[in-house]
Amino acid sequence: MTARSFEPVIMQIIPELGAGGAEQGCIDIAAEIVRAGARSIVVSNGGYRVPELLRNGTTHINLPVHSKNPVVMWRNIGRLQKLIRQHKVNIVHARSRAPAWSAFKASKNTDAHFITTCHAPYNIGNEAKRKYNQSIARGEIVIAISNYVARYLTDNYNVPSEKIRVIPRGVPLERFHPTAVTAERLIALSQEFRIPEGANIIMLPGRLTRWKGHHILIDAIKQLEREDIFCLLIGSDQGRTEYRKELEDTIAEKNLGGKIRIVDHCNDMPAAYMLSTVVISASTDPEGFGRIPVEAQAMGRPIVATDHGGAQETILRGQTGWLVPPGNAEALAQAINEALSLNPMQRAVLATRSMSHVAANFTREKMAEQTLDVYAEILKEKLTSPLRAEPFESFTAQQKSRAFG
Repeated sequence: MTARSFEPVIMQIIPELGAGGAEQGCIDIAAEIVRAGARSIVVSNGGYRVPELLRNGTTHINLPVHSKNPVVMWRNIGRLQKLIRQHKVNIVHARSRAPAWSAFKASKNTDAHFITTCHAPYNIGNEAKRKYNQSIARGEIVIAISNYVARYLTDNYNVPSEKIRVIPRGVPLERFHPTAVTAERLIALSQEFRIPEGANIIMLPGRLTRWKGHHILIDAIKQLEREDIFCLLIGSDQGRTEYRKELEDTIAEKNLGGKIRIVDHCNDMPAAYMLSTVVISASTDPEGFGRIPVEAQAMGRPIVATDHGGAQETILRGQTGWLVPPGNAEALAQAINEALSLNPMQRAVLATRSMSHVAANFTREKMAEQTLDVYAEILKEKLTSPLRAEPFESFTAQQKSRAFG
């Protein structure tokens, strides 16, 4: 084998390819692997975003790695091990607990290295749950999407700090930037949402699940008692029809039917952010990272979020947004009121500061480069012979340079 014939093979494993930050990260990294001159494979149970992978040159393999059924998880060990050997995989990168459990065991007795990404501080209710969660902490290197998640790994699973690499999620600035949104898109979305003319838009994006704090925001809107606001709750109930009905009933009971609207889905979130006056992230449980605050700042919009988890790392307190105690409707209402009271100059200063903050710290390119650095670090451990050292240098220098321009 000549030096130039080496092509690193990276296999990412994720339950499904639908909406969500973990899924977006998987797709983004898959594209960068291909651009860097390596071979990209993603194993999942499928989903509507599979075509995105195929377009960027990634191979997708369908397996039931989404299943938490112990029998299926056990069978996935043999299936994954066969794929690892068949495709001569160098690195297996698991992005969720169930597939991590199978992939960890499948990687044994093969030449593949095993790494993981921990996307959230998973609940530990009992010893069985602790052991299930532990699969995500078994990587040779464990990527944490925030310092908060890194502390969770160290405190609960004794992962040594030298094994953890903190790589925050990143947003594509070519999409999430005010200049990227046309007036036509704003008009179309405003009409679709039936937004009252001249209203200040308070927007909470996020799937309809209780811990996202929709009910806290509803209480805050009631306390504001302002006639110039209109609130949008954007997100699918994903089958949680009882919770949606509960929210609708609460809105009606508080006589807020004309001020709050639930929108099932939005295909143009950059335009939605541009329509908003203030963006809310009201989660009652701490999020591992929290995509909403970063996207809002990238669009130059004031963000009010709860003061815990990843939001503490992505929002500059008092400079790009507000952080309020979780579950406190009164504090949330006060922060919204302060955001609505900004004059045009103050809004412009906040927008400039917010956009600069995201551009410096939370871009897709930065996330991808740091992830490829982890792959290179792992491969360097493996590629130790003189014959194979040159391909590694080529992958980490020349090819990575081509990936990031």
